[in-house]
Amino acid sequence: MSTYTKTIDPSLVIHYRDLLKEENCVFSIPQYTFFKAKANEWEITFYRSGKVVVQGKDIEDVVKRYFSEDYKAETAKREDGEIAPYPHIGIDESGKGDFFGPLVVAGCYLTKEGAEKMKTLGAMDSKKLTDKKILELSDIIKQSSVFDVVVIGNKKYNELYSKFKNLNKLLAWAHSTVLENLLQKTDATISISDKFGDEKFILNALKEKGKKIELIQQTKAESDTAVACASILARAEFVKRISKMSEEYGINFPKGAGENVLATGKKFVEQYKKEELINVSKTHFKTYESLNPRQGMLFEL
Repeated sequence: MSTYTKTIDPSLVIHYRDLLKEENCVFSIPQYTFFKAKANEWEITFYRSGKVVVQGKDIEDVVKRYFSEDYKAETAKREDGEIAPYPHIGIDESGKGDFFGPLVVAGCYLTKEGAEKMKTLGAMDSKKLTDKKILELSDIIKQSSVFDVVVIGNKKYNELYSKFKNLNKLLAWAHSTVLENLLQKTDATISISDKFGDEKFILNALKEKGKKIELIQQTKAESDTAVACASILARAEFVKRISKMSEEYGINFPKGAGENVLATGKKFVEQYKKEELINVSKTHFKTYESLNPRQGMLFEL
């Protein structure tokens, strides 16, 4: 069993706890500790003195991921929530958890001045904003930054999902497309996105120029203003597209994947037949299986 020991500022413990929750760790609170997080092959103990002990097999990866002296480990120390120095690119997506409507991935390249301006105007994670505010900010962001938006309509999305057989690989392909597009317009050296899977997925999808960029993936990346702006751009486009789709079909398509979505799906099938679902929905959701049991694929976000 290997052991790694480090001393941290105790004020960072909450940050590490939130990160480790994403690892599906089992938490306990032994005496003299803030907590212990135990995974299958390793465990990390955070003592009240500030001492941190990592133990287990092959702990090099977890030590590098959480305690190396790079941007990822330094995130919690930045009081302003920014993850890396500006200028840099932020990337985020919208529609991943929505049965109806497209997947939209957006990227936003901001300078320090641009980030300060957007923060002053209220730019933050789009999940915390109303659709009206998202649409307003989206227009301002487009005037204040270099950006790129990729929309994957439902028919194309379903084709790509059948090809990749994995949502994270599909997301990586879309993220890398946006990143490559922005690298044609900027001299960015850093790109930040929310962590949705192994970063190798994105790195493998990048072309030669993209492979040279520093790619930072971490949970809750929307604390970074560039990522927050990307999330706003992506959600604004999703809102516009699902609104247009609702007008075309004469049905108010709800967001998300709840019971009201299933009810709307049943109404849609009655009106347009199940074959048309491929053009308005994501067919790997369980909702699709409920509406089209013979052809659906069992999967849900």
